[in-house]
Amino acid sequence: MIPGDFFKDARSIETPSGRIGYVERGSGPVALFVHGVLLNGYFWRNQLDNLSDVRRCIAPDLLAHGRTEIGANQEVSVTANAHMLAEFLDALNIDQVDLVGNDSGGGICQIFAAVFPERVRSITLTNCDTHDNWPPEAFKPFVKLVADGGLPGLLSAMLQDKNVYRSAQALGPAYEKPEAVSDATIEAYLQPHVRTPQRTHDLESFVNAFDNEHTVLIEPQLRALGVPALIVWGDDDVYFDIKWSLWLERTLAGPTLRVVFTGARIFFPEERSQQFNRELRAFWS
Repeated sequence: MIPGDFFKDARSIETPSGRIGYVERGSGPVALFVHGVLLNGYFWRNQLDNLSDVRRCIAPDLLAHGRTEIGANQEVSVTANAHMLAEFLDALNIDQVDLVGNDSGGGICQIFAAVFPERVRSITLTNCDTHDNWPPEAFKPFVKLVADGGLPGLLSAMLQDKNVYRSAQALGPAYEKPEAVSDATIEAYLQPHVRTPQRTHDLESFVNAFDNEHTVLIEPQLRALGVPALIVWGDDDVYFDIKWSLWLERTLAGPTLRVVFTGARIFFPEERSQQFNRELRAFWS
């Protein structure tokens, strides 16, 4: 699916945290898909396109990402994003969801589930920020680059030469086949961050707020979370080692299923969408 097809039905809704952009497909029980840093709801295009027969699939854009519009100097931490999701669901009159998260979006899902457990029907976590592994060691150079003011230059370089995005020094390690990532996909992810200087500043604020205190603090609530959980983990990920899937399996209190995708990397919901969708469909049934 190309970005134009995905975003042709894009919507937005006003919340106390800003005007939240989102795309939805299907009807029935709601599945809420939460993306990670630098991306937006387009990350979940293959899930929305192929699971809409069993769920009302909704992919919002986080604060400081995509088509979501926020105020200058607004808090955009992962905890602020978790509260935004609750406000977003309130605005849509949705009580309960099946949560699905990846990367920092998975960390946000954990915080949301810890703070609003009554709103979670089930939770699916893929390779993501967990406990004190945030930001992961392999991502710290990017965090430092942002802190040192290098984000505008990096975004410009990745947009001018898409092979910079695909390189080992940028997002290449997130993919099994970075060479297969289309220019249109890279544009869909990065262009919103350079629309205005304020949008770039918002992303800087999101990254500068990275602090594992947010996820460490919620461990007691996760241990009390009694909802069904699916953990799907790619075992060839430089950011989130397989041991963190085991930590989640031990920590979550509800019935938990853990699945390992051999050779997969963090962005496998894009690259192995059919395999992942089969797991989600079976879990939800």
